[in-house]
Amino acid sequence: MSVKQRLQFLYPGREDEIFRRILKLVEDFKNCDKRSYPWVNEEDIVLITYGDAFRKKGEAPLRTLCEFMDKVLDGYVNTVHILPMFPYTSDDGFSVSDFKVIDPELGSWDDIRALDEKYNLMFDAVINHASVSSDYFKEFIKGTEKYRDFFLTGDPDKDYSMVTRPRTHPLLTRFESEVGTKYVWTTFSEDQADFNFKDPEVLIEILGILLLYASKGARFIRFDAIGFAWKEDGTTCMHLPETHELVKLMREVIEECFRGVSIITETNVPHKDNISYFGNGHDEAGLVYQFPLPPLTLHTYLTGNASKLLKWADSLEPTTEDTTFFNFLASHDGIGVRPVEGILEKEEVQSMIEEVQKRGGQIGWRTLPDGSETAYELNINYLDAIAGDETDLVTMARKFMGSQCILLSFAGMSAIYYHSILGSRNSYRDFEGSGIKRRINRAKLDFDLLLRELEDKTNLRRIVLDSYKKLIAIRKVQPAFDPNSTQRILFLDDRVFALIRGDEDSILVLINISRDELVLETDYSGTDLVEGSEINGSIMLSPYQYRWIRLRGPVSMVQAEA
Repeated sequence: MSVKQRLQFLYPGREDEIFRRILKLVEDFKNCDKRSYPWVNEEDIVLITYGDAFRKKGEAPLRTLCEFMDKVLDGYVNTVHILPMFPYTSDDGFSVSDFKVIDPELGSWDDIRALDEKYNLMFDAVINHASVSSDYFKEFIKGTEKYRDFFLTGDPDKDYSMVTRPRTHPLLTRFESEVGTKYVWTTFSEDQADFNFKDPEVLIEILGILLLYASKGARFIRFDAIGFAWKEDGTTCMHLPETHELVKLMREVIEECFRGVSIITETNVPHKDNISYFGNGHDEAGLVYQFPLPPLTLHTYLTGNASKLLKWADSLEPTTEDTTFFNFLASHDGIGVRPVEGILEKEEVQSMIEEVQKRGGQIGWRTLPDGSETAYELNINYLDAIAGDETDLVTMARKFMGSQCILLSFAGMSAIYYHSILGSRNSYRDFEGSGIKRRINRAKLDFDLLLRELEDKTNLRRIVLDSYKKLIAIRKVQPAFDPNSTQRILFLDDRVFALIRGDEDSILVLINISRDELVLETDYSGTDLVEGSEINGSIMLSPYQYRWIRLRGPVSMVQAEA
C-alpha cells in the first residue's frame, strides 16, 4: 500500500492535500546527511539510559554519558538508547514540553552529535501525548485555528469503560480554554494531553519531528506507548487498524529520507497484540519489544522452574529478515504484568507479586473496565528481583548474570539497562523521596564515585560489569548470535534453560536456574566459550552456572540427572 492509500484510509477525501504537504516535508530534509544503516547483527548491543544517568559537577550530563561510554563500555556496547532528552514537566521525561530541542539541563544537539560520531543512537518519540505546558497545548487552549483540534477531547457524560487504561486516574481532565470548557483525554496523567491523530495537522507535525530525529543521528526511533495513538468511540482504543496504518505510514516517510532507520514499537501488552506491530514482516516496525521475557525470566528464577519460559519461547515464530525482537529484562519502567496474561496462571502472578514485595519492590496498578484495580507492573531493580534473596555477593552476581545470559542468548537484539550492567540495587531514597514507585530503579549516579567503585574488584558493580563484558566479548564474534539466526528450544530439565542458536557454528546455551548441582548426560561435544573448557558427553552445571558451548557435529541431548 502506498502512502497516499494509507492517507485515504486515515483521512478520506483529504489524502491529496495531505500528501502534497508530506512531499514538501520530505523535500525539506533532502539535503540532510543521508547515511544508510545496515540491518542489525550480533555486534549490536544497546545500553538503555537517561541523558543524566551519570552526573559530574560542572559538566553537561550528555557529555558525561559520552565519557562513561568511552571509559567503561567502549568496545562492548555500540548503541545508546537515550530516554527522552527534551524539556519536560513530569513523568521523568515522558511529558515533553518541546520536542525539538535538547533539555538544556542535559546539554545540546552538539553533545548528541559527539555521541553520534562514536555510537549508534536510539531516540524516544513520545508521540501519543504532550505536556500541557507545551506550546502546542497553549495554542490549543487559546483556540488558535491550526491547533483547535490538536488534542483529543471527550464528553464527561459518555461511558468510556471499554477504553484500555494503564493508570487509575480519570481518563478526561477538565481545562478552561478561551473557547469554553474542554475535557481532554489524559491517558497517562493530567499533565499529559493525548494528541488527536484524526487531525492531519498532528500527523504533519509528528512526521516533521521524526525526520528531525533521524537527521540528528537516530538509527533507531522508539515509538513510546504507540498502541494508544488512535481512538474511536465504542472500542478499547488500543491497537486499532488506524494505529497500525499510522506506524506503516511513518515508516515509509522516514525511509524515503533515511535508509535503514528502524522503528521500535513499545507496547506493554499481551504477546499477540505486541507482535502485531511487525505488520506483514516488512511494512511496519523493524523491532518490537519482547515484553514477556522480563516477567517470565523472573518467574523462572523465583520458582526454580524454567518450564513456562521454555514453553513460551518454543511457541515463538521466527521473524522475517527485516524484523527482530528488541530483547530486554530491565528498563526505566517496571516489569510488566500484562504480557504474561494467558502464559502464567493468576496464582503464579500473585506469587510473583508477593515475592517482589518481600524483596523491597512496589506494585503499579491499573483500572479495569468494571472499576476494579489490577497489577500493571512490578517496580523493583532487576538484580534485587532475581537475586535479592542471596547474601553472598559472588552468588548474587552469578545468579543475576544467569538471567542476563538468557537475555544475551535469546534471538533478537539485546538491550541492557544501565543499572543492570552496573550491578545496582533498589534505590529506596529516590522512591521514598518522591513517592514515585518507578524511581526505585531510576537512580542517577555520581560519575566519579562510580569509577571508584568500579576500581574495586570485590565491589558488586565491578563483579557484574566484568561478567557482562566477558559475555558480550564472546557474543559479538559468534555469528550464531545474529538476531535473525535460528533458535531451537531444548526441554532437558525444568531447572535448565536450554536452547541452540544457529544452524552452522551452533552454540548450545545451558543455564542452571536452580541451586542444584546438575549433570547432563549428552552426546554433545564442543568448547565452552565461557569457561574455556572442552565438553565431551557429560556436562556439569553448578548452581546458577551458565555455559555457551560451541558445538562440533549434530547430536541430541538425551537425559539430565541431579
